Amino acid sequence: MATYSELRQLFGHGDLRNKIEVACIIAAETIRTEDVGTTNHANRVIWAKKAFSNPSGIRDEMLMALLAANKDASVIAITGALDAVIQAKVDAAVDVFADGT
Repeated sequence: MATYSELRQLFGHGDLRNKIEVACIIAAETIRTEDVGTTNHANRVIWAKKAFSNPSGIRDEMLMALLAANKDASVIAITGALDAVIQAKVDAAVDVFADGT
C-alpha cells in the first residue's frame, strides 16, 4: 500500500502523467463517436471537448482520482499499470467529471 506521501509524489510522475493524458484523449475520442443515447452523453461530450482542448488539465484531475481510487496498491503496481488497465480506469471515471460544467 502506497503511503500518502508516496501518492503525493506520484502527482509529478512523468510516465504515469503521460499515460493518463493519452488515456483521457482516447476516452474523449471514444465519447466523440459514442451513441447519442449513451447515459450522460451530452455532458460526456462537453468533457471530451475539454480533454481535446486542455489535455494536461483534464489529466491532472483524472490523475488525482485514479490515485485515490488505487490508494491500496503499491507504488510499483500504480506506476507499472498496463495501458489497458489505465484506460479502463479512466473510462470508468469520466462520468465523475462529466457534469456539464
